[in-house]
Amino acid sequence: MKPMLMAILRHDLALSWRRRGNLVGGVVFYVIAASLFPLAIGPDPQQLRMLAPGILWVAALLASMLSLSRLFAQEHADGSLDQLLLSPHPLALIVLTKIAAHWLASGLPLLLLTPILAQQYSLPLHATLLLTATLLIGTPAIALIGAVGAALTLGVRNGAALLCILVLPLCVPVLVFGAGAGSAADAGLDVMPHFSLLGACLALSLFVCPLAAAAGLRIAVE
Repeated sequence: MKPMLMAILRHDLALSWRRRGNLVGGVVFYVIAASLFPLAIGPDPQQLRMLAPGILWVAALLASMLSLSRLFAQEHADGSLDQLLLSPHPLALIVLTKIAAHWLASGLPLLLLTPILAQQYSLPLHATLLLTATLLIGTPAIALIGAVGAALTLGVRNGAALLCILVLPLCVPVLVFGAGAGSAADAGLDVMPHFSLLGACLALSLFVCPLAAAAGLRIAVE
């Protein structure tokens, strides 16, 4: 089973690299959205530090939505999705592998850019590291939740818009706990409750979302 999953991971990463124009769009959106707010809010460092976690989290969430609709689109278009469904290996594990490849290609670049973008908000080093840590936990959860929406809207006309309508409300707890950790740190409060809840969202997503996405894919090909 492991060689097959590694082959799927390498294949999806190579495909993402060949079509990196799609991924660049999400990265560019994240950079532009995060950079526009300081211009609109003004140069007050205290206000920028207070708003930074929420702004960067919302920008990362919206940037993640841009590429989710293509998570299973290639397999659906070329017919290889049927082969995955007929595979003797658990479909949920295959889906989880594809989600991991998607996060490495689209979520990890957002994570790496966050410390740079945080400098626009006058965030100190510890606050920047904290924000990056919340995104490290939260963006995989967003990818997992988004995979369910991508499977349910596969082959649907205007599926990208419908995916956002389905997924964004489900991502609200991740957004609240992720941004809340930064706000709590700025107020001098304990951030561990927020990290614990964020980790619980990730753990629940890891358990439920691959199974739900696999069921959605089976429905899509029927």
